[in-house]
Amino acid sequence: MKKLSILLVLALVCSIAFGGMAVAEVQMGQAFYAAHGSYSFCVATVAMEGDVISGVLIDEFQYLAEGAVAVPNTETFTTAEGKVLASKRLNDEAYSAGMAEAGSTQNLALSYDAIEEFLVGKTLAELEALVDGKTSEDFVDAVAGSTLTDTLGYIQAVIEAVKTVK
Repeated sequence: MKKLSILLVLALVCSIAFGGMAVAEVQMGQAFYAAHGSYSFCVATVAMEGDVISGVLIDEFQYLAEGAVAVPNTETFTTAEGKVLASKRLNDEAYSAGMAEAGSTQNLALSYDAIEEFLVGKTLAELEALVDGKTSEDFVDAVAGSTLTDTLGYIQAVIEAVKTVK
């Protein structure tokens, strides 16, 4: 009887302590987008809690030189001689080395991370207002920690991903 009483008291305490906690439903969305010209494509994935972005992941795929970490099965569909379809995020060091030759001051993945962090906590309406009427040049320094010239394109990709959430 004593054990049953203890269990009932514990159950009551737990129901009082955790009963008011609502668990938000997380929904996912994803979009493929030409965020950086016509030679690559971006995959933007979002997690939403209600109408607020709770997580973002951005990656971009492009044909890179042999030796890059390729996507699975790339050899079965490649038409670019001497190249493999690869994730820029997975090949961050090599890809960023090329960016450094063009004057970039940090790795690509750091800029992706900064954009992702910037977008968390925002709504679709806030993002649409943010980009309305803007050009890529307007966004070069718009996100602290991102040095990418196509920051606007990545934000637009995330907007498209948010629109896929049902």
